[in-house]
Amino acid sequence: MNYHKEIKWSHILIGRMITFILTKRWGIKLLNALEKKLHGISIKDLHCEEVDIPSLSEEGQKIRVRIFRPLNVKGKLPGMLYLHGGGFMIGNPEQFLTIIKQYIQKRPLVIVAPDYRKSLKNPYPAGFNDSYDTLLWMKRNAQKLGIIDEKFIIGGHSAGGGLTAAISIKARDTNEVNIAFQMPIYPMLDHRQATTSVQSMKKVPVWNTKTTEVAWALYLSDLIKQKESIPPYASPALNENYNDFPPTITFVAELEPFKDEVIAYTNALRAAGVPVKFQLYEGVFHSFETIAPKTSMAKKANEFQYEAFAEYYDQFFGIINERKNK
Repeated sequence: MNYHKEIKWSHILIGRMITFILTKRWGIKLLNALEKKLHGISIKDLHCEEVDIPSLSEEGQKIRVRIFRPLNVKGKLPGMLYLHGGGFMIGNPEQFLTIIKQYIQKRPLVIVAPDYRKSLKNPYPAGFNDSYDTLLWMKRNAQKLGIIDEKFIIGGHSAGGGLTAAISIKARDTNEVNIAFQMPIYPMLDHRQATTSVQSMKKVPVWNTKTTEVAWALYLSDLIKQKESIPPYASPALNENYNDFPPTITFVAELEPFKDEVIAYTNALRAAGVPVKFQLYEGVFHSFETIAPKTSMAKKANEFQYEAFAEYYDQFFGIINERKNK
């Protein structure tokens, strides 16, 4: 592999350890157990809250949700549903506090991040339902949350990016919630795993061909057992109609399985007339901006992500800046 010159062996070693653990059921169980110790961690200089909200899809089911808002900001703010990564198998909102903080520091908004159910115990549609139910809860509780209820931002990384793309489809189909713009960052979109990038990334760190196979098999296990067809809400690349999709921000690495499907996704959006901001970063692997944050590529990716977010925020929620400047 021709890695970017700033990628060190320590980055690659960490990435390969992650890959190995994520291909083992014991590893997935271990990470899920360890991640519970992070529950409730807060971000300095932000109002941080944890609540359990009722599922709208399953009676009696509760969804643990983290809520983050800036201090000393008056009036209603935009609301963002943020969906964490982890291949649908692992992860929680607390592992992505740096990203959440960066969004709020860039522009004032309220971020609601569900700890959606993971696929080892709860395959699709559990995680998808938890995520979409949280969005509906945000709309129905907008006044209490202090957010604008006419339009929302949704975003997420990796599997969270895939959930973001899936929720955009459902929001478009149901017309229950208006999405101002979406940010599916290096999203996991296509369960078919037929692209060249999926098949050729057998030895890359962090996320490779094998982890992709394991993650999709777990996430879709109930549908596969029941021999049911896979819907676009589970595998967004199956969607064939991109009309009325929200403006989109995304990026992807050259050396990761999702490269081809993300490029195909952005091309389909553009063909439907949807505004898209997209970057491809060469010589780096999946989640490179978190594994190797001091590299120039990571800095470029983060600058792109947050500047594009700010541009769309100003475009679709300009009233906030107008109020702030009065």
